[in-house]
Amino acid sequence: MLRTATLRGVMLIGLLTLWVMSLAVPVSAGTGVWTSHGPEGGTIRALAINPVTPSILYAGTDSGGVFKSTNGGASWSVANNGLWNIRIRALAIDPVTPSTLYAGTEGGVFKSTNGGASWSAVSAGLTSTNVYSLAIDPTTPGTLYAGTWGGVFKSTNGGASWTAASNGLTTNAVWDLAVDPATPNTLYAGTGGGVFKSTNGGASWSAANNGLTSLSLYALVIDPAIPTTLYAGTLTGVFKSTNGGASWSAINTGLGNPGVSALAIAPQTPTTLYAGTDWGVFKSTNGGASWSAVNTGLTYTAVLALAINPTTPNTLYAGTLGGLFKSANGGASWSAANNGLTATHVRALAIDPTTPTTLYAGTFGGGVFRGANGGDSWSAINTGLENTSVLALALIPTTPTTLYAGTFGGGVFRSMDGGASWGAVNTGLTNSFVWALAIDRGARATLYAGTYGGVFKSTNGGVSWSAVNTGLTSNSVYALAINPVTPSTLYAGTEGGVFKSTNGGASWSAANNGLTNLSVSALAIDPVTPSTLYAGTEGGVF
Repeated sequence: MLRTATLRGVMLIGLLTLWVMSLAVPVSAGTGVWTSHGPEGGTIRALAINPVTPSILYAGTDSGGVFKSTNGGASWSVANNGLWNIRIRALAIDPVTPSTLYAGTEGGVFKSTNGGASWSAVSAGLTSTNVYSLAIDPTTPGTLYAGTWGGVFKSTNGGASWTAASNGLTTNAVWDLAVDPATPNTLYAGTGGGVFKSTNGGASWSAANNGLTSLSLYALVIDPAIPTTLYAGTLTGVFKSTNGGASWSAINTGLGNPGVSALAIAPQTPTTLYAGTDWGVFKSTNGGASWSAVNTGLTYTAVLALAINPTTPNTLYAGTLGGLFKSANGGASWSAANNGLTATHVRALAIDPTTPTTLYAGTFGGGVFRGANGGDSWSAINTGLENTSVLALALIPTTPTTLYAGTFGGGVFRSMDGGASWGAVNTGLTNSFVWALAIDRGARATLYAGTYGGVFKSTNGGVSWSAVNTGLTSNSVYALAINPVTPSTLYAGTEGGVFKSTNGGASWSAANNGLTNLSVSALAIDPVTPSTLYAGTEGGVF
């Protein structure tokens, strides 16, 4: 598991050049009409629960916008009307008027005054629109704060306008914010450079890092009963302060030192808290003195968000790289709660040529899903798939139960039983960021991988690989295509254009005459006339 891929502030997905966004639009199927077809789930980065009616909750997703549930997560519906940026990083609900809520996105702040039925942008004065955290003054809800890539911003009129509030911040990346419930002018910022504290409503800040051995901080929570007690989730575990941030101590007994992306504290019993980590959810019942894993039923352990029902604190929710999970017993067991939550970021598709109603979807964060009946139903097939950020899929046409998955940082995985189990096949593959896979149909043991480090070739079904980059002057390879008639001829789409090989990758030459945009992320060959080739670029199709 790549720790950096799971933490709130690290924008690995922003490196991707192509997006396949799943938008749940309730329309009737018909000619020329697209309908959402799963898989359900997705990367959940933010959660918010209505404090008055806790059965109403919201999930902010990485590529599908905001989803709303009115029945405690039993079912979901998309709530994106007016939300033109659907990469959600933060959610906040007005505690006095809970039908008013805010969404922090990569395109600024959006506001809804009708429970998510519609949204409007409220980013005037917000000079940094990558918003990663939101916090509301509990006594004056029109006052709110936004933590962004460019520091802290403050609004005193419900988001209608914003002003910079970063004086004293020595780092700009603000991943989380927490407001003291008893003294709302006191607030804390979790940043890429540790904790900062303000005692004057953000007018000025000072570092509060004494005892923090990790300054990469992604989560902050305050004890509602004793607000001078607070907890910080960092790249290497949890730290606690009992004096308002004046000093900190590590509290990782039983936790180890995983990256902590989320923290939640039980409102009625503040000594009970939960940590969302790279390794799942951990629980402490003694104020962090000791922790134990509570992951039964949690099939995706990269946890990015946590939320606790304020009236029934044994009910909690975990947002992960692979969807939403709910526990009704304080984390003792979990079950998926993704019905209608179609926010899965699908990066790759493959169809079984012998049974075309069977298809496979490679997702970023959720791993591989197998679809039956043309995608009417889906099931995750990730046993042994140690990296669930899948960018490429390929299957052997004559033996479609043999599949390959190229992953973001985990190399290539192979399944020989239709996805029932996977194993890494990376010997000789010196770059683990695999964007493209292609299989020689005539020699099914021969396959190619396009990576950040160029093209790699295997002639034994992935058992071993060797670099085949002679003449390839651009190493970021996003697409591969093999001539179906003459498979020794293949093409690579790169950041430097298209390259062609006529000898199975032994050597390459640029093939860019007339290609005015050289950022090539997709290739397709005409199967009837394979001398006709199409390139998808950042400047259109050539």
